[in-house]
Amino acid sequence: MTCSIVILITPTLVRAHGFEGDRFFPPTIQTDDPFATDELSVGLQAFNNPAGSDGTPKSRELDVSAEFDKEIYPKFALGISGTYINLEPNKHTDNGFDPLPSLDGFDNITLSAKYQLLEVPEHEFILTLGGKIDLGGSGSKNFAGNSYSTYTPTLYYGKGFGDLPNELKYLKPIALTGTLGYEIPSKSSDSNVFDWGFALEYSLPYLQEHVEDVGLPHPVRELIPLVEFDLSSPTNGNGETTTGTINPGILWESKYFQIGVEAVIPVNAHTGPNVGAVVQLQIFIDDLFPKVFGHPLFFGDDK
Repeated sequence: MTCSIVILITPTLVRAHGFEGDRFFPPTIQTDDPFATDELSVGLQAFNNPAGSDGTPKSRELDVSAEFDKEIYPKFALGISGTYINLEPNKHTDNGFDPLPSLDGFDNITLSAKYQLLEVPEHEFILTLGGKIDLGGSGSKNFAGNSYSTYTPTLYYGKGFGDLPNELKYLKPIALTGTLGYEIPSKSSDSNVFDWGFALEYSLPYLQEHVEDVGLPHPVRELIPLVEFDLSSPTNGNGETTTGTINPGILWESKYFQIGVEAVIPVNAHTGPNVGAVVQLQIFIDDLFPKVFGHPLFFGDDK
């Protein structure tokens, strides 16, 4: 991955979206959270691609993405997402040839589903089953998306450590969320891939509200420092290696929105040479539009 800056504007649901017991699990930037709720996101991502060994020139890429998730039944949500991509080759070439024309198009559409299988509020624990389907050939013909579909059953989890003994009270604000997915391409000659990622967080709001008021001023008391790992490991034994990024950063929480900033650091040379950054804004639309969002389509009174 060789991104430089990402800006996302993501309406999401905080009340049902991120609470188990006293623990608020914030929506994280790189790894998907374990909550099956209403979400609407629009993202803007810009990064530079280095020149390839096959003669591909340097290029600048701009991605505009959108995702909509809707809770259908209590604790069960469906989603759809897509990305529009613009590739702009470097206008200054070293070989004297004219630069390649820009390339625009939609990447493949992705469908998703989540079901919150197990919740233990007193231990701040949640386990969710779900997955994604990348619909092959659903993107633009002039863009190099896969012509075949990929199925990724996924396990999502979250665990807060507020149940630690008081002797370890300053560790109670720690929380862990993550995903375990297995990509299965419909094209048998392509590699299966194990997708694994997690976010390790330290919640200063949790420290102040549920452990000890240590007198942190605003806006520091609303911060959640974290580090995310977003990794993919081929499983077919054909010599391919794990790729991914390490993403240290910080989130700032308010009642109506969340702002997040992370670095994007490749784990190895196979991932890419560039260190990037991500900026994310999420708006909690259940507080803004409670009559429209924040409840399932069916059997909402049973939740």
